[in-house]
Amino acid sequence: MLNTPGFELINFDESLKLSDHGHAAHCCIYSSCSTSVFDNYKSSALISMQMRFDGQLGFHGGLIHESNIPNGLNRELKEEINLDEKFFVTEKDYLFTHVQTSNKLCLHFYAKEVTLKDFEAIERGIFEASDFGKETMGIFRVPMFTMNDGYGGLPAFLNNCFVGYAKNQFLNFLLFSKLMSLEEIKVAIESSKKNVQVKCT
Repeated sequence: MLNTPGFELINFDESLKLSDHGHAAHCCIYSSCSTSVFDNYKSSALISMQMRFDGQLGFHGGLIHESNIPNGLNRELKEEINLDEKFFVTEKDYLFTHVQTSNKLCLHFYAKEVTLKDFEAIERGIFEASDFGKETMGIFRVPMFTMNDGYGGLPAFLNNCFVGYAKNQFLNFLLFSKLMSLEEIKVAIESSKKNVQVKCT
């Protein structure tokens, strides 16, 4: 587990006993299929994230007011990206829970694996979401590759502005889902610190 100061891993059932804590839930929709990027790179997986209204990057989901966490998350997914009910999360999609100690918030993280065809259909469906252009400004694919300069791709992506602990959630998702090993993740993190200037063409 990759921990961040202020965050503490907690058992899901134990988190529900924290009566003075709020709850939020987020979901990573992904496909383990690899796809070509131009003719030079292979993205090892398709991972969906979103640009939020505040200009920061995060996962689909948000604050949960329902007593049933998956039901609340599915409501958020319908509102934000118009997710079809056949892709709704269930308890088996649960990965981990963190506690944000600074403001007494339990954050539950889920991951939904879908086929390449379904992933593309989910991407297209966002334009019909009720919160598109309001809360969700758009969705994108994480670049799951590293360019020849050792910085472009995933390492450069890690330098974006993530909301809250979304970056921590992303890295732990990669580990929990076995899309990357701990060593590979550490290499990507270290590469993100390189002072490499990439020319835009």
